[in-house]
Amino acid sequence: MKTRALILAGGEGSRLGVLTAKRTKPAVPFAGKYRIIDFTLSNCVNSNLFDVMILAQYRPHSLIEHIGAGGPWDLNRDFTGGVRIYTPYKARRPSDWYHGTADAVQQNFSFIKSTKPDLVLILSGDHIYEMNYDAMIAFHVDHHADVTLGTITVPIEDASRFGIVDVDDKYRVTSFIEKPSPPPSNLVNMGVYLFNTNVLDRALWEDYKNEESSHDFGKNILPGLVEEGARVYAFPFSGYWVDVGTVASYWQAHMDLLANPPSLDLNDRSWIIHTRTEERPPVRVASGAQVHDSMITDGCVVDSGAIVERSVLGPGVRIAADAVVRESVLLTDCVIHAGASVECAILDKRVHVGEKALVGSISAKTPPQLVMAGKNSRIPPGYVIEPGAEIPADIRESDYPSKIIKSHTAFARSQDIPHEI
Repeated sequence: MKTRALILAGGEGSRLGVLTAKRTKPAVPFAGKYRIIDFTLSNCVNSNLFDVMILAQYRPHSLIEHIGAGGPWDLNRDFTGGVRIYTPYKARRPSDWYHGTADAVQQNFSFIKSTKPDLVLILSGDHIYEMNYDAMIAFHVDHHADVTLGTITVPIEDASRFGIVDVDDKYRVTSFIEKPSPPPSNLVNMGVYLFNTNVLDRALWEDYKNEESSHDFGKNILPGLVEEGARVYAFPFSGYWVDVGTVASYWQAHMDLLANPPSLDLNDRSWIIHTRTEERPPVRVASGAQVHDSMITDGCVVDSGAIVERSVLGPGVRIAADAVVRESVLLTDCVIHAGASVECAILDKRVHVGEKALVGSISAKTPPQLVMAGKNSRIPPGYVIEPGAEIPADIRESDYPSKIIKSHTAFARSQDIPHEI
């Protein structure tokens, strides 16, 4: 059966703070050399799905530049599929910014059905996981399903963040409740949906005509199909999967990669995660430097006397002499100057931490209070950034209200008075 994959990649991702101030969530760097969307894209090509549409909306520029013509994923095709990126547009019939996941698909449905797919696989562009969609398609066909959704078991304390699914002994969905509190179970919706095209077309049109709908798959489409008795089935997934939609989950997903063994094996050559790789020189670790349980990307330099522990360094990061980095995620071209300390922090691209500055601290709290620093920000020499503080993008020394930035305090460029977040 002919399947077209559709990746929803328009999320603003406001809960990721400064990381999404200038980019959409699926374009946020992850695990050193990747972007979050690389995992979903790689799942598609590894599952032999080469007809992929991406729906973008919020600040899509980084995403568009990263995807390009799709070459790194073998998706630079014209006649056998390939990848296409679609953004909101104005048309003669009413159209606007997407008002929900279902509305995004509805506004683009004429493009979706242009290749006459039998099945439409709808995916989220902001999840970290490795999944063979071929197995889900076979499950869908074997069960004569109208809709199949990926499901996974999560800790009960996290379940209220997701749609809760109840199934019978043949995996048919008997109820679907979006983000209930308290949750009745811990079997949750992964945001992976496989529809028969005609079923999706009908459901989207009926939802479009409903003025009271939120136009969302989890809130409206799926519960409605279950209620009307459609053949909705749950495909059980047992691998590693995480929605990196919060600062804590983003940081924890990186720490999971540093576990022994890692929760997700990026060295598995049978399931390669493809990406657009920068041309950088090999890593250089000087004599006397210490690197423990860390991921170091091409172009990094760790100088003599520096210590890096349980951290992920993106391309071109420089750790100067006697600097310390622990349990932190540093994105492209960050520089930690001599004698500085960075602990439990997430630093966006090109952040500079001045000599002997103290950024964050390791504590016994779970999750820890993380320091966030936006793109191109500068933390001056000797300054103290306490756990939980957030440094906006493009900040310079003259923008700081004091030499000590307290926990849970944020401030803006050229603004003298800090405010609580």
